[in-house]
Amino acid sequence: MNDIIQTIAVYALPVIFAITLHEAAHGYVARLFGDPTAYQAGRVSLNPARHIDPVGTLLVPVAILLASKLLGSPGMLFGWAKPVPVDFGRLRRPKQDMLWVALAGPAANMLMAVLWALALRLFLESGMQESFWFEMGVAGVNVNLVLMALNLLPLPPLDGGRIVFSLLPNRLAWQYSKIEPYGLMIVVVLLATGVLWTLMRPIIGLGTSIVQWFLL
Repeated sequence: MNDIIQTIAVYALPVIFAITLHEAAHGYVARLFGDPTAYQAGRVSLNPARHIDPVGTLLVPVAILLASKLLGSPGMLFGWAKPVPVDFGRLRRPKQDMLWVALAGPAANMLMAVLWALALRLFLESGMQESFWFEMGVAGVNVNLVLMALNLLPLPPLDGGRIVFSLLPNRLAWQYSKIEPYGLMIVVVLLATGVLWTLMRPIIGLGTSIVQWFLL
């Protein structure tokens, strides 16, 4: 039980910030490109309380983490925050600008992974590699790389799906968007069958390579 409590304590801040700042980044970039919807709703904020979904940000990640630990498998994480409201029709160039709004979330996770890596470097140089804070730094890197990879999968309504929609010719894009009602169901099936991690591994590997530059 103590091991489980310590694991939750280590992952709590990294998970909350990884999920909520991902959403805030969407709102911030949407405002830059002409849609103030998220800003007017108070969602362009670094305050996690504005983005936390009690189920998706707290209950689901903790439940999955506990289940994976009890089953003896590596810690797994899956969760979401309250979606930031984006009115794509208010963007200056809706289809083209959608790409940058979608990319903002994974980019925020990559940036946070780098910041956690820099913190890890400080901990290493201070001889704190056995400390609680060092473990949190490792969790921060891993959580953000996983969420970045998950969101870059080319499935609407994930960010990767929005990016693909933005890049496709109009006719193909609208046909592709018909997958969206089934997107999250597909993700759950891929997660349950273990295929999800296989698809995410190359993106996580790329993110890990970037993070390592800041640990040298």
